[in-house]
Amino acid sequence: MSTRRPSPLHGRKPRQEDLAAFATPNPDAIDDVLPGPGDPPLRLLIVGINPGLWTAAVNAPFARPGNRFWPSLHRAGLTSRLVDASRGLDPEDEEDLHRRGVGITNLLGRATVRADELSREELRAAGARLLQRLEMLRPNTVAIAGITAFRTAYHLPKARLGLQDPATVPGWPEDITLWVVPQPSGLNAHASVASLAEGWREVARSADVAWHEDGADEGGPAPTL
Repeated sequence: MSTRRPSPLHGRKPRQEDLAAFATPNPDAIDDVLPGPGDPPLRLLIVGINPGLWTAAVNAPFARPGNRFWPSLHRAGLTSRLVDASRGLDPEDEEDLHRRGVGITNLLGRATVRADELSREELRAAGARLLQRLEMLRPNTVAIAGITAFRTAYHLPKARLGLQDPATVPGWPEDITLWVVPQPSGLNAHASVASLAEGWREVARSADVAWHEDGADEGGPAPTL
């Protein structure tokens, strides 16, 4: 059963005048999507950078219309249907993620208009906190969505997208596979739904997450779980 808070807007989409109220110092602007007691173990932990204001307004990850996160996950076969989180995350979609062993969190919980509003100090502190959380969460694989923030958080200015060598990140558990994938926001002109989906398929193989290679685009059957 989900312990996540309902949308602060009670199921409606935010209006422009709603959003400013969520640009606050609150370090917990959005709840994580993590498996609970009785759910399968956490195989893949997806780590965004921080919530946008729309995401905070509905308490759902990657919720702003135009973000390519959910379309790319579905095209990769990692969700049973195309998720629309613009009014909040449907419990059925949350359960779908739980059954696959997929969790979602952020480096930082403070909501901003853009990720580049975050300071270097905030990101480095957030990187250290993620390392502490991994000791408790113990996923098979972590995928961080955003190369610029990853470089800053872990003092790795030359890091590139893709599979990482955990030994290059001081304190990273050697048994947890680490990927860095492109930021799925519409502001990232270098990524498409198709290219993001191909990356998610690679990550899913690494994490041993069930996914469906054929039919996701056409609404085909979900993977056998």
